Amino acid sequence: MNRRWAARLALVAGAGALLVPLVFAGLRSIVLVGVGLAGVAVAAAGVWWVLAHKGVIRVLALLLAVLAPVTVLVLYALAGLLWVVLVSFALWALAVSVGRAALVEDTGRMPERPAAPPEHPFLIMNPRSGGGKVAQFRLVERARALGAEVVVLDPEHPADVAELARRAVDAGADLLGVAGGDGTQALVAAVAAERDVPFVVVSAGTRNHFAMDLGLDREDPSRCLEALTDGVELRVDLGYLGVAAPQEDGAGRVFVNNVSFGAYAAVVQSPAYRGDKARTTLQMLPDLLTRHSGPRLTVHAGATTIDRPQAVLVSNNAYLMGDPAGLGRREALDSGVLGVLGVTVDNAVQAALLLRGKRGPGLTSLTAREVVIDADASVIQAGVDGEALTVPTPVRCRIEPRALRVRLPRDRPGVPGAGPPTDWRRVRGLALTLGRTAGRRESGR
Repeated sequence: MNRRWAARLALVAGAGALLVPLVFAGLRSIVLVGVGLAGVAVAAAGVWWVLAHKGVIRVLALLLAVLAPVTVLVLYALAGLLWVVLVSFALWALAVSVGRAALVEDTGRMPERPAAPPEHPFLIMNPRSGGGKVAQFRLVERARALGAEVVVLDPEHPADVAELARRAVDAGADLLGVAGGDGTQALVAAVAAERDVPFVVVSAGTRNHFAMDLGLDREDPSRCLEALTDGVELRVDLGYLGVAAPQEDGAGRVFVNNVSFGAYAAVVQSPAYRGDKARTTLQMLPDLLTRHSGPRLTVHAGATTIDRPQAVLVSNNAYLMGDPAGLGRREALDSGVLGVLGVTVDNAVQAALLLRGKRGPGLTSLTAREVVIDADASVIQAGVDGEALTVPTPVRCRIEPRALRVRLPRDRPGVPGAGPPTDWRRVRGLALTLGRTAGRRESGR
């Protein structure tokens, strides 16, 4: 399906999603929408109470969060309108999906160029990452068969992976790569950027967010090794975390995904977090969210100041926020700006209003070249690509545009990525303008 017809189908499906309730429910469609929104808001408030309280209140809040949407569905069914809601929802989901597909070609992909195979590739592999993907996919054997020197980390004797990478480049390595988590990827990527050698990402970690946004295969990490024989190269940005002080002379700690401050950063610092993430999070969040523990943060990003947020996320390029289908994804890794998300929620009403996304009063979403995080404490906790650190304040996050040369397989499944957010004005213009343009071209032949 070409973009013009995709845009037209999106408009028709969107119109159908609005018309079906009006035709089959009449004025009751207004009540349908109101009941649905109320149910979602109550459920969101319940989730907030679950996170912000303990004991009996948490149990009751959990029941509220579950029962609110169930009650809404029961009310729809009793009114004989459940099928109307489901059909309308399905049409809207189709409209959003097809509308995003129609706009995909409007999103510029990161420019890439052909790359000759490396002569002396050097890869570091963590056998514990991703539950043992290195052994499961025989990554060591496959990489060595392609001519790579491979160092397998010993979990019992932690190694300085950055120093291993520097020594490899000094010995003649012309490419660095990592099969492991995003934290290890970032440490070696910093060396690759520093020495201006290409970097290969092998998606052997648990979540592989960096690999996802590069369009790599996260299900089969062995396909990433094709970059050693049939690869292309592109340049992406790197984020740097450092001390915001005049005497600062170092580049700082690199992050390929994000740095978190506040509630989440404090949770991952707990020794119990690795053993039982869910229980540790539920135990610590109430005090953190109600400001009974943790430092008071202040964030300066350009002309914007975020005062006393409970959680802050600074990312290497911005995460998509305009469309639920794109949440957790970055549209590009070469925009030259940091993404900043600040969450400030003091009660259940504000938690419910967060559902408005960027327009929610408790959520600040913006971009900046530099972000400074200050606090009423000399040090604060930070989660750097998921790894726990303690850093002195004030903290400076900056971005280095196109600092890293990334070598990727020519054929990779995730490109062009998540696609753009659904912009109905652009979808409508695409459906109409392309039709008129096509007509002119045909008449001019």
